[in-house]
Amino acid sequence: MEGCGYRDLQSDFDALGVVIVGASFDSPAANQAFAEAEGFLYELWTDGDRTLALTYGAATSASASFASRRTVLLDENGDLLLEYNVGSAIATHPAQVLEDCELIFGGR
Repeated sequence: MEGCGYRDLQSDFDALGVVIVGASFDSPAANQAFAEAEGFLYELWTDGDRTLALTYGAATSASASFASRRTVLLDENGDLLLEYNVGSAIATHPAQVLEDCELIFGGR
């Protein structure tokens, strides 16, 4: 699972000063229960009105039933640096994002 990959690499992201946030259409209670069950140390946000999904291309309408797996890498000002369409690379994707973060943020 993609979220567990981020969980397992959390200390590496922390060392770079990278903040991980997940988002889903699930309720806050469901997100909290899921995060606790999986041992996530990062926040899971509820995107009930699909604003984040629409902004970053994970949904095509505000009535979407589910979001496609997307990752965006923002700088400290909120400007978009990279975006990923995760697709089927769920297991390896977090490591790829970490590698890119090391290249971008590692020298700071």
